[in-house]
Amino acid sequence: MTIQLYNTLTRKKETFVPLEEGKVKMYVCGPTVYNYIHIGNARPAIVFDTVRRYLEYRGYEVKYVSNFTDVDDKLIRAANQLGEDVPTIANRFINAYFEDVSALGCQKADVHPRVMENMDIIIDFISQLIEKGYAYESEGDVYFRTRKFDEYGKLSHQSIDELRVGARIEVGEKKQDDLDFALWKAAKEGEIFWESPWGIGRPGWHIECSAMAKKYLGDTIDIHAGGQDLTFPHHENEIAQSEALSGKTFANYWMHNGYINIDNEKMSKSLGNFVLVHDIIKKHNPQVLRFFMLSVHYRNPINYSEELLESTKAAFERITTSYQNLKHRKEASTDLTDHNQEWLEKITELREQFIKEMDDDFNTANAISVLFELSKLANYYLLEKNTAKIVIDAFMSEFEQLFQVLGLTLEKEEILDEEIDALLEKRIQARKDRNFQLADQIRDQLKEMNIILEDTPQGTRWKRG
Repeated sequence: MTIQLYNTLTRKKETFVPLEEGKVKMYVCGPTVYNYIHIGNARPAIVFDTVRRYLEYRGYEVKYVSNFTDVDDKLIRAANQLGEDVPTIANRFINAYFEDVSALGCQKADVHPRVMENMDIIIDFISQLIEKGYAYESEGDVYFRTRKFDEYGKLSHQSIDELRVGARIEVGEKKQDDLDFALWKAAKEGEIFWESPWGIGRPGWHIECSAMAKKYLGDTIDIHAGGQDLTFPHHENEIAQSEALSGKTFANYWMHNGYINIDNEKMSKSLGNFVLVHDIIKKHNPQVLRFFMLSVHYRNPINYSEELLESTKAAFERITTSYQNLKHRKEASTDLTDHNQEWLEKITELREQFIKEMDDDFNTANAISVLFELSKLANYYLLEKNTAKIVIDAFMSEFEQLFQVLGLTLEKEEILDEEIDALLEKRIQARKDRNFQLADQIRDQLKEMNIILEDTPQGTRWKRG
C-alpha cells in the first residue's frame, strides 16, 4: 500500500514519493507569538503532528521543521501596549505555545527556528535575490519583483491579471508595481531593528520561511504545510522567492488544513468569538480537544462549540473505557481458550483498515471510526465467559499503537481527592440553596468520574468506583 495525499499545487490526490527513499523533509508554518494560540492555530499543530506520527509509523524518518514568527507588526504593537520589548513578548508566548500544544499531545519539531536567530541568512537570501534581479531596494525597503517570476499564482491557481484587481499600495510603500511584496522593511522610529545593506530594518513576513526552510531542509523539500489561509499570499510568495533564487522546485507537496468556525460563524476578534486554547484546556481534557480536531478530515472546515466538545468527550471515553475494561479483565484471563486465532485475525483486519484509511490522505475521521469498531469488538470479546491473555494483550497493544499514531492517550485523568471534596462541598451548598438542578449536575459529573456518593446520617461521603 502507498500513501495518497492531496496536493494543493495540483488540486488532486497523488502518490507520495519522497525525494530520498525512507526519508521525509517537512516544513510547517508556525504561529506569530504575540499572544496565546487560538483554536485556529491548534488545528495545524495537531493535524501535521499526526501526519508526522503516521509517516513515522509507516517507517519513514521525518525531519520536521516548524518556525516561530517572533518579530512583526503584531509583536511590535503588543510590546508597545504592554511596555515591554519584542524579545520578551516573543519568549513568553513561545513558552506558552509549547505548554499548550504539549497538552494537546503535539511533539516538538526537530527544529523550531526563530526569525531573530536567523537574521544573517534572511539578509543573505534577500541580497542574492537583488543580485539576480528578482528584488530591488527602494528608500530602505526591499521588494520582490512579482511579475519577473513567470509562475506566480500557480499554488493559488490565480493569474497575474486576477491578482492585480485586488492589489493595492499601502501608505508609505515605495513599490515599482502594486503586485510587488516586501522582503525587508525600513525601521520606523522606536521599532526593533537590525543592520542590513539597505539600512536598519526588519524582514517582511514571507521571506523568513523561505530562508529557514532552505537552511534546515535544503532547496527542495517533500511537504510544506499550514493553514488554508496561508495558501495566498504567504505560500505563493514563498514559492516565488525560493524558486527564483534556487531555480529548483521549492516543495513537491503542499498540504493545507481547513478553517474553523465557532458556533457556525467564522472565528474573528470582531465577532468576539476568538477562542484561546489556553482557556479551553482549563475546562476540558486537552486530549478530547485533539480527538475532536481529528474527528473531521483535515481539509474540511470544522465547527467548534461547547456542546460538540461535550459529545466528543463521551465518544472519546467510550473508547478509553473499553481499554480500561481490557486491563481489568487481563488478570482473570488464561490462554486455555478456543477461537484465539479467530479473534487475533479480526484485530489484524481492523489494523489494516486503519492503515488503509490513513493512507488515503491521512483520513483521521475514518481512522477514528476504525477505533470505534475496535472498541466494539473488544467489548464483544469481553462478554466471553473465558478470555485469553494473548487476545487481551493483542487488543491492548492495538489500542496503544493506534492511539499513539493519533497522538492520543488511553489513560484516564486521575482526579485528585481535593478536587472531589471541592465538588462535593459545592453540591452540598447547592442542596442547601435548593438548587437541585446544580446538585444533580454535580452528582452526574462525579458519576462520570467513577465517584460514588453515599448519603449517611453523618453527611454525604464518597468513594472511587
